[in-house]
Amino acid sequence: MKKITPYLWAVALILFLSATDQVHAQMQVPAASPAAHVSQVVGFTKISIDYSSPAVKGRKVFGELEKFGTPWRAGANSPTTIEFSTAVNIQGTDLAPGKYTLFVTPQASGDWTVHLNSKGNAIYAYMTDGKVDAEALAKDDAVTIKVTPEALASTKERLAYSISPENNKVGKVSLAWDKVKLSFLVDTQVDQKIENFKTAF
Repeated sequence: MKKITPYLWAVALILFLSATDQVHAQMQVPAASPAAHVSQVVGFTKISIDYSSPAVKGRKVFGELEKFGTPWRAGANSPTTIEFSTAVNIQGTDLAPGKYTLFVTPQASGDWTVHLNSKGNAIYAYMTDGKVDAEALAKDDAVTIKVTPEALASTKERLAYSISPENNKVGKVSLAWDKVKLSFLVDTQVDQKIENFKTAF
C-alpha cells in the first residue's frame, strides 16, 4: 500500500496539471474592440452590418488616430461589412444583393466619403509602404457616398452602427463614434419590387 500511494499521488498531480493547462489554453482576454452586429428589415430587404467596436479611450479620433484624407476601415480588427438581401439603390447607384466591405474617408472640412467596396477587400489590400492607396481603393468602389458629418453633443465612447427603417422603403444607416455621426440612405426599391411581382403574375 505504501508503494501504491505515491504512485496515485503522482498520477493525480499529472492529471491536475494537465487540466490546469487546458483551462489556461481556453481562457481568452476580452477583445479591446469587441465584435458587433446589427440588422434590420426595410421593406423586403434585410440589411446587416458586422463590425468591431473600438473605444475612444481619451484619444482624439478623427484627424489624429484616423487621419483626414485617408480611407479608414470604419471599425477595427476584421473588415466592416454591410450586406443586402435584395438589390438596393444608394445615391442613384444600383447595387446587387450581397456583401460589401465598408470604408470611410474623413475630411477636415466638407463632406466625408463612405466607400462600399465591390470586391469585399480588407483595407490592407490597398496598403503600399504602410499607407493606404486611396486611388486604388476608390477604383473598387461599388458606390461612393458623400456624407455630411453631424456633430454629436457628447462623446460616443464606442463606435456603433444603427439601421433605421424610416418609412419602411428607404432605410437610414448610421455610424457614430467620438463626436461624429455619419448617415446615408438605402432605397430598398419596394415599389419596383411590387411592380415586378405584379408583372410576373
